[in-house]
Amino acid sequence: MLINIITLKLIIEYFSVSHLRWIIFLGLSLFTLTTFSQKTTQVQILSTDSMVFDKRVNDDLRKLIGHVVFRHNNDLMYCDSAFFFKSRNSLEAFSRVHLIHNDSVNLYGDYLKYNGDIRFGQVRKNVRMIDKYMTLTTQNLDFDLENNVSNYFSGGEIVDTANILVSRNGYYFSDTNEFFFKDDVVLINRDYTIYCDTLKYNSKTKVATFLGPTTIVSDSNLIYCENGWYDTNRNISQFNKNAYLKNTKQTLKGDSIYYDRKLGMGKAFENVMLTDTSEKIILKGDEAYYLEKNQLSFMTGHAMFITYSDSDSLFLHADTIKSMLDTSGKYKHIFAYRKVKFYRFDLQGKCDSLFYSLKDSVIRLYGRPVLWSDQNQLTADFIQLHTIHNKADRIELKNAAFIASRDDSIRFNQISGKTMTGFIKHNKLFRINVNGNGQTLYYARDNNQLIGLNKAESSDLIIYLKESKVDKINFITQPGAIMNPPHQVKKEDTLLKGFQWFEPFRPKNKRDIFTWSN
Repeated sequence: MLINIITLKLIIEYFSVSHLRWIIFLGLSLFTLTTFSQKTTQVQILSTDSMVFDKRVNDDLRKLIGHVVFRHNNDLMYCDSAFFFKSRNSLEAFSRVHLIHNDSVNLYGDYLKYNGDIRFGQVRKNVRMIDKYMTLTTQNLDFDLENNVSNYFSGGEIVDTANILVSRNGYYFSDTNEFFFKDDVVLINRDYTIYCDTLKYNSKTKVATFLGPTTIVSDSNLIYCENGWYDTNRNISQFNKNAYLKNTKQTLKGDSIYYDRKLGMGKAFENVMLTDTSEKIILKGDEAYYLEKNQLSFMTGHAMFITYSDSDSLFLHADTIKSMLDTSGKYKHIFAYRKVKFYRFDLQGKCDSLFYSLKDSVIRLYGRPVLWSDQNQLTADFIQLHTIHNKADRIELKNAAFIASRDDSIRFNQISGKTMTGFIKHNKLFRINVNGNGQTLYYARDNNQLIGLNKAESSDLIIYLKESKVDKINFITQPGAIMNPPHQVKKEDTLLKGFQWFEPFRPKNKRDIFTWSN
């Protein structure tokens, strides 16, 4: 046999439907030649109300009228009237045509043309094909009983217990309960509607396989892909090639997306991007997990969190980034875990973990946090960065607070205290409040000429900066201060306790957030 069901299935996946019909007819012709010498069964007339036969007119033609029944192999054919061509082993049936195939498939129509040698038939007008899984309606249907393949080519509709499918062209393989749809394909489910160009569907398993550009529309979201599958029974699916899932606020993209509609859960792999337009947030990474109910998402593998605005964007990387709504369901929380590093043109930082709440617009840094603002390095056991409209407003340093900046290539200005609050204006620190154990060490200059090292201590103090350098210090409590000229400065007096310089780890651009050193 030159054409069989496996060959047809492969052909359908790689050729257009218009070519398929010619291929099938060519295959059937070749099949006829190869089986000519094989034994063929004769179509039998089981019953009719009357039969007209005139040898003088056509010695091969029998005209059957009224309650006509044919049998061919295990198939029965019913109609109101028929032309039967005995030597050609073929027939034409008219009006109320009904074919029963293997006691499992019922085929109805107004007209049937059937060739018993190759078991190929054509049904026209008001066509219905019914098996235990589905009902097909169309106006034109060709069928091959040898391989149990049917084809409609002028529009058809499939109805089963779960879905309604319509398309311009379709092939049905009854042995495997598989349909191949082509051109203007629509699958209608009570929860969603699928639009695509090419679709494979199993009426038994209710699994739809997408073989081209596909859009799935529901009340809750829109899904697009160019390859994938959807189990309409279990409401689980996978979407590949330019795939994305979109709702009113968020869009999830990835090379591959797995989606469970009942749970409202999505998983995405490779080149993943989750965009929240309402909060102006983007999450990127290699793998993502997403729950629609509370908008919970996990991102891992080159994970990056971006907040964007008209003026500038913040880029943050961590091993794992989590985003979710708070208990009120109104505000987004962002969590970043392990090897956190971020960059913005006016602010950079690193820490072990980070928490950002859009409710109060505060970024909280944990685990050896470091911030860089212009020329200043800020460290503490715990840091809070307060923002307004995506811009830094003030920085709170809790426990072992320390601020350092370069005076020149070998000297550092330093401020330490129990806690500090740094205030920012125009993207620069302009005032620092020190509370508890305040110490300052800065180099005094006159016209850029070094004149001495000023060291002061006070429980509480306020420092004013100009162009990122100490301009004025207000001591709230009685200070202890000393100014040493350069030649009297000892090396051990040039660093305050707790000083560390982390400039080599400072990200210089958004690409640097992916490099990490302790």
